[in-house]
Amino acid sequence: MERRRVVITGMGAVTPLGLTCPDSWQAVREGVCGIAPITQFDASELKVKLAAEVKGFAPEELLGKADAKRMGRFTQFAAVAAQEALADAGFDVSSADPDRCGVSVSSGIGGLSITEAEHSRGLERGWDRVSPFYIPTGICNMAAGQVAIRSGFRGMCTCPVTACAGGTNAVGDAFHYIRDGYAEVMLCGGTEASITPLAVGGFTSMKALSQNGDPNRASIPFDQERGGFVMGEGCGILLLEELDHALARGAKIYAEVLGYGATCDAYHMTAPRPDGSGGARAMALALADGGVSPEQVDYINAHGTSTHLNDSGETTAVKTVFGDHAYHLMMSSTKSMTGHTLGAAGAIEAIFTALSLHHGFVPATINYQVPDPECDLDVVPNTGRTADIRYALSNSLGFGGHNGSILFKKWEE
Repeated sequence: MERRRVVITGMGAVTPLGLTCPDSWQAVREGVCGIAPITQFDASELKVKLAAEVKGFAPEELLGKADAKRMGRFTQFAAVAAQEALADAGFDVSSADPDRCGVSVSSGIGGLSITEAEHSRGLERGWDRVSPFYIPTGICNMAAGQVAIRSGFRGMCTCPVTACAGGTNAVGDAFHYIRDGYAEVMLCGGTEASITPLAVGGFTSMKALSQNGDPNRASIPFDQERGGFVMGEGCGILLLEELDHALARGAKIYAEVLGYGATCDAYHMTAPRPDGSGGARAMALALADGGVSPEQVDYINAHGTSTHLNDSGETTAVKTVFGDHAYHLMMSSTKSMTGHTLGAAGAIEAIFTALSLHHGFVPATINYQVPDPECDLDVVPNTGRTADIRYALSNSLGFGGHNGSILFKKWEE
């Protein structure tokens, strides 16, 4: 089977750092922290009072009042980000074959806030009085469905639900779908809006969230004082295109997608394998898929959640795959700025990785203070760097043992 080349021609983002892709990237370059006190509900009685919320989002203005009303917040994010990605790419489905244009958009939790609200309504008014829009706005796949409806893409439309690896799986699956000849164009990514009392309470009870009340010391990947992740929300959407299709319409190209690896630890509901072997295999598969040697990789956008098990395990996995070269590459976590956006994380970080290659700039792991001997690689502490990087990986690991890694290359004509 012919292995076709796949490139990124458009990107859109709604993140805790900005309401557009350019604004979010500029904040990354400046090392801005998007973490602040929770405003979406009263968290005064909770142990966790910080989150990385999307700020100033006005869906009625961006989507129209009628459409926004029929979407959950996670779907609104996806619709806006997809709209931006299409505009950024200068792509209109009317000039293409809509049956060869598809959608792959992940969400780990979907419309949890809708479930919470409708459950309360059912208790108060009776279960037959819940909203008729509850199911079609709350289910995880509806972001993907609405993106397809609004874009007119009639090819495969799917929603990987693989927890915190979902965004990476969505982009990686879309890449393979185009590469192997099933489509020319895919809108892909991930979206999440789960800063709710139930979600924050649930993650707090399992001791996954940081309870540090200082926004600058809450999400601190690879730092020895890390104590859990900070809940984030947002969306990242990429437009992937088969290379000849992109060139034929004169599209600008940000980066090339070269390889993808996905594995499962098959080990534990929430904890990764301590030796990082599942994540290591995903990275090794991505490199083999792209025909790139470990020594060629310059940068890794780490999963880097700021939990003890993840950060130490991911560091071990990188050493397993890269050997001595692990100490020569750069590996930072942009979750130090965005918090952990769950099913959107891999997509947002794929965008940041592509832009790192495009602009020759490696993001920092901000607010890093106390080195951890178990995480002794170059985590680009506190200040981003200008660097001529050609190959980069983006990693995601999720509850259930899901591991995903995508290999990108700087676009060179």
